[in-house]
Amino acid sequence: MKKLNYFIMTIIGFTALLSSCNNQGKGASSGALASSAAEKVYVAPGEHDEFYAFISGGFSGQLSVYGLPSGRLFKVIPVFSQDAEKAWGYNEETKPMLNTSHGFVPWDDAHHPDISQTNGELDGRYVFINGNNTPRIAKVDLSVFETTEIIEIPNSAGNHSSAFVTENTEYVVAGTRFSVPVPQRDMPINEYKGNFKGALSFLSVNPDDGRMNIEFQLLMPGFDYDLSHPGRGNSHGWFFFTTYNTEEANSLLEVNASQNDKDFIAAVNWKKIEEYVKGGGGTKMPANYAHNVYDDNTHTATSTMKKEVLVVNPVDVPGAIFYLPTPKSPHGCDVDPTGEYIVGAGKLSADLTVHSFTKMLNAIENKKFDGEAYGIPILKFEDVLAGTVSSGGLGPLHTEFDAAGNAYTTFFISSEVVKWKVGSWEVVDRQPCFYSVGHLMVPGGNSRKPFGKYLVAMNKITKDRYLPTGPEVTQSAQLYDITGEKMELLLDFPTIGEPHYAAGIAADIIKERSRKIFNLTDNKHKYATTSDADVKVERNGKEVHVYMTTIRSHFNPDNIEGIKVGDKVYFHVTNLEQDYDVPHGVSIIGANTSELLIMPGQTETFVWEPKQVGVWPFYCTDFCSALHQEMQGYVRVSPENSNIGLSWSLGE
Repeated sequence: MKKLNYFIMTIIGFTALLSSCNNQGKGASSGALASSAAEKVYVAPGEHDEFYAFISGGFSGQLSVYGLPSGRLFKVIPVFSQDAEKAWGYNEETKPMLNTSHGFVPWDDAHHPDISQTNGELDGRYVFINGNNTPRIAKVDLSVFETTEIIEIPNSAGNHSSAFVTENTEYVVAGTRFSVPVPQRDMPINEYKGNFKGALSFLSVNPDDGRMNIEFQLLMPGFDYDLSHPGRGNSHGWFFFTTYNTEEANSLLEVNASQNDKDFIAAVNWKKIEEYVKGGGGTKMPANYAHNVYDDNTHTATSTMKKEVLVVNPVDVPGAIFYLPTPKSPHGCDVDPTGEYIVGAGKLSADLTVHSFTKMLNAIENKKFDGEAYGIPILKFEDVLAGTVSSGGLGPLHTEFDAAGNAYTTFFISSEVVKWKVGSWEVVDRQPCFYSVGHLMVPGGNSRKPFGKYLVAMNKITKDRYLPTGPEVTQSAQLYDITGEKMELLLDFPTIGEPHYAAGIAADIIKERSRKIFNLTDNKHKYATTSDADVKVERNGKEVHVYMTTIRSHFNPDNIEGIKVGDKVYFHVTNLEQDYDVPHGVSIIGANTSELLIMPGQTETFVWEPKQVGVWPFYCTDFCSALHQEMQGYVRVSPENSNIGLSWSLGE
């Protein structure tokens, strides 16, 4: 199969190259060269991009922010992995954010970002993203572009069909990829079938502050739950999840999980389950999971271990969950802007299956069932089918939509994006990707109101597209103009990690809300030093606390004596700047953590445990002024049994 895939990709690449050469020979009368693609992605110095693109970092565990159409990288937002540039997971304030029931876990596999919505339209308040490995959901506050909450998901494994939001951000979902014993216990793996469960978690989102809470978990049959999207419009109140491995195989899945002609899309009426839960339904189950929250006033995170979760057995809520048969091993599960059509992309099917929400309701009402699976009714395929997109390509994966009734689907094996008409199911265009495209993103394409100007394809392989960098080359995104009848490739740009999915939004919705400073008067950090008059150094046994300020271009204090080998020294550093984009950094020789990068008005802490006698310099690590080089200080470290008392210079 690998040889076949490579052969197909080679043919596509060669065809594209030949087409480009032909265009050049004809005076570039067609294609990207004819339409000045470079001009379409050019953003002049001092001008802003039209869109933000939030692209998942995959195995980096982070979230990257790019501008469209330029493809410029603006920021890497630390989420699930430590980040030395911003001290995320290194400073004392953010270490609790990476706490889990398994202990401190400073990495994850970040897959699917989704932007908060109001009335089905992107509102630009938050981005939610899933941790796939150690199941977690994170919330990024887009006023500061920082992760402010991470909640662990119990009873789950491979948190893949996440994190997607309902139309008013009532819920964020977290669907398990791997079914597991619930509750976890020691049992033979070959007893998987009928005993493992797949948890679909619904996290409520407080409309005022965005605080998340696991409201309930559905303990579904032990299939693999792959991807999901919410209903919208008339289908608001429903959520749709693809499944594979309905065979419930536990070994050699590439063979044993591909036996059934059809797997399912699970249609979940969360409104009905919500009513059931509010009426006292469900069972509280013991659980152990971390809920980590960063407080914007104290600039400090706290981690709370939760001890129970409410679980719901699907058979206890009749009429809430149905299975829609879908060929074959479906991966993508996408809902068009009207909410009428649910697209299931079977990885092992050349065709796209499109279900109708209206037909689904009719089939439910008239009990057009084709059996059941663990008490959940299976609807008849023909009675829910809206249509089929035939001859789309090879290896369909994901679909997004524009505002003009068009859909765009990626095909992994044939390395292309295919455009088709919603309703007529007619293929109207196809363009090659380079190569092995996975997800794609149209800004707003997962909402009632897509912006529909660009399409970003995220590719798994990029050989020959960039300068070589050893055995591994960069991951890649490609930008297409979709304003015309035919798609037009405009730009390749490298990405951080392995991009899985992205969320895009008009920049104007976010940029005016972007916070510029932290007001010193609002700083409620326990160790904040908001005035040079409050600078001090205190000893408590072997603990020493340094209350330090920083401003261009000076640390206060800048000379400290009386520190001893074996001490644990806490540097609590407050940035007194109240000017936009003037952070300060600080580090010291021998610190086995990262620097601090402290925003204007903020306080951060790092710990230093000196092991050698001497005089050790510290300095500003972030260029801040013409006298940046002079922004430094010294700490004198004496022997452990020394009787030298603490003293410090206030730089007067």
